[in-house]
Amino acid sequence: MFRRIGNAVVRHPIWTIVAWLIAAVAIVATAPGLPSNSDESSFLPKSYESIKAADLQQKAFPSAFTPSAIALYQRTDGGKLTAADQKDVARITTELGKKHIDQVQKVVPGPPSKDGKYTMTLVQMDSKNAGQPKQADAAKELREQAKELAKGTHLDVKLGGSAAQALDQQDSSKRGEALIGIGTFVIILVTLLIIFRAPILAVLPLVLIGLVSAVANGLIAYATKLFGLQANSSISSILIVVLFGVGTDYFLFLIFRYRESLRAGDEPKQAMINAVDRVGEAIASAAGAVIIAFLALVLSTLGFLKQMGPALAIAVGATLVAGLTLIPAVVSLIGPKVFWPSKSWQKEPQNARFAALGRGVQRRPALTAIASGLVLLVLSIGTLGYKATFDLASGSMPETKESMVVQDRMQQAYSAGAAAPTDVYLSSTDGKQLDGSRFKEYARKLGEVDGVASARMTQLNKEGTTADFTVTLKYEASTDKAIDAVGRVRDVAHSAAPDGTEALVGGMSSIYKDIDAAVNHDYRTVFPVAAVLIMIILGLLLRSVVAPWYLIASVGLGFGATLGATVWIFQNGQGHSGLMFMLPVIMYLFVVAIGTDYNILMIARLREEARAGRNPREAAGMALRHAGPTVAAAGFILAATFATMMLAGNSLLSEMGFAVSFGIVVAAFVMAMFFTPSLTALIGHAAWWPGHGDRAETPGAAAAGSGTVRHAEDRDTTAHDPAGRRG
Repeated sequence: MFRRIGNAVVRHPIWTIVAWLIAAVAIVATAPGLPSNSDESSFLPKSYESIKAADLQQKAFPSAFTPSAIALYQRTDGGKLTAADQKDVARITTELGKKHIDQVQKVVPGPPSKDGKYTMTLVQMDSKNAGQPKQADAAKELREQAKELAKGTHLDVKLGGSAAQALDQQDSSKRGEALIGIGTFVIILVTLLIIFRAPILAVLPLVLIGLVSAVANGLIAYATKLFGLQANSSISSILIVVLFGVGTDYFLFLIFRYRESLRAGDEPKQAMINAVDRVGEAIASAAGAVIIAFLALVLSTLGFLKQMGPALAIAVGATLVAGLTLIPAVVSLIGPKVFWPSKSWQKEPQNARFAALGRGVQRRPALTAIASGLVLLVLSIGTLGYKATFDLASGSMPETKESMVVQDRMQQAYSAGAAAPTDVYLSSTDGKQLDGSRFKEYARKLGEVDGVASARMTQLNKEGTTADFTVTLKYEASTDKAIDAVGRVRDVAHSAAPDGTEALVGGMSSIYKDIDAAVNHDYRTVFPVAAVLIMIILGLLLRSVVAPWYLIASVGLGFGATLGATVWIFQNGQGHSGLMFMLPVIMYLFVVAIGTDYNILMIARLREEARAGRNPREAAGMALRHAGPTVAAAGFILAATFATMMLAGNSLLSEMGFAVSFGIVVAAFVMAMFFTPSLTALIGHAAWWPGHGDRAETPGAAAAGSGTVRHAEDRDTTAHDPAGRRG
């Protein structure tokens, strides 16, 4: 099949390129806009208690005041607020209400702090649009107006709350995207220049993947609208890296094989056909593993991951099609001039370091397997210290952002949980009015829960069937202590509810509690499903039952090593309270799926060498010699592009960038180059059971008629030449 694709594309390169350009223009011109949502509650399905509580609040207390923005005031000299200051605050609050800013429903005074140094203005916005860009726009106007109204006073005013956080997150995201985009381009350009010393080859993947990126983004926008998915600002940053990182991988897989065919004396067009034929199956299998792993995220209960899965799968799918059609068409059209002005492509360097590494694996496969396996095991020990954190807002922007400063100051000046109180809604189950005489006792029991600062009944709906008890925790809403405390609040709220009533616990800490439960569900569901599907792809590619088991086990070890290293760096080294809650899921899929790419490329080459008549050890050595440079170059570029996410300036993308780039380094330079080939050499022919994937159809010959890259005399020389030299 891949030979037919190569033939069609290479024989008709102009038509292939024109078809891509027409498709790109049509998709980009007609694609809808991609919406964005930063509301954590939208990540969860309606079956969770926190979401049920939010729905009940809207029905029972439609006019209930839940601040979306908080203007925090303090004197510029840091002293206590004077009577004049209080008048200025009252004036600013009144004037803000008169502005009739879009989305703003109420602007009311807030309580002063106990030390008298702070006070607040609370702003309620339309709850239906929580987390939407229009509320970020409203926060921007509120911030500007509040600062303007405070001019000429002794007040310093800063805007915080969820709407302000959405605004700051949006701004931080744009800056991060720009840095990631520039970093990705520079890394790919410089690395390819160093590898090939050919400016055309350095620029070509950036141009072609840029075209693929436009197509992929359009297709993602269509899918998002068609299936009603939620988008998040972090996805676009990840997409940039996936498209250019994975796209460059497939470009390198093809170019290295094309160069090898040219060195073997093939005519240029035939060399590209042979390259697509030989490496096409590995690219398709690798992309298939990545797509399957990303699509497994559809099984997630979190909206963020549900959106990310299909989006990334579409991006990789578009990259796969480009890798088998657009890239071969363009390169075959240019021909060997693509390597200009370098002439090093014409001859493989003698005594190449990868040939030496291959000989090392061939001679001591057991030592290589044990050493590389021990490295992975030692790093995996760090996973024992893993802790999760759920504060998406502070995780996705620097602490210096205004909304983060407000959050920090409110924690110091008020009860840490005052900015996001927990609400317990007590409702009658039979539609009768609640017995108000029991409210005081119920509030007392809630107030006695460990971790609760105060609890009181604040409102009753018109029908008298639902009461709202406001519970203020001692801890900031996203901390582990707050999440544990809200779990205890739930237990007491449910058990202490009078007969004929039921209780629902809402608020941000309750949402984080449910997100924690959802993530644990994903660990039990998404991980195994992705692993099984990847194993099926490996089994189909290799026609083996044995090899997929140790390949997926090696990738699992790589995951453990990556998570362990990330824990040591960020939790132990930088003092983070925990890693972002979705990091292990994302890391697992990137490291397992993309890491499998390199295993697939190496094992496919190892099988090819075995089919050429080599024994398992020789095949492992030659596979590392020939596929090693490709894996090293692709792994370095992909790891470096993911590392650019650390430039974004926030802990979420920094942790993600480090974890995924480190995982890819482990996958490429430990697993694919040493652990997998040495283990396969040790297992020998049994690795291909029950098939005979490593046996040549004709003894001593390599798949005649399928575009063999190396000549028979070259095989004889390399099989017996201890230096492993090739002309």
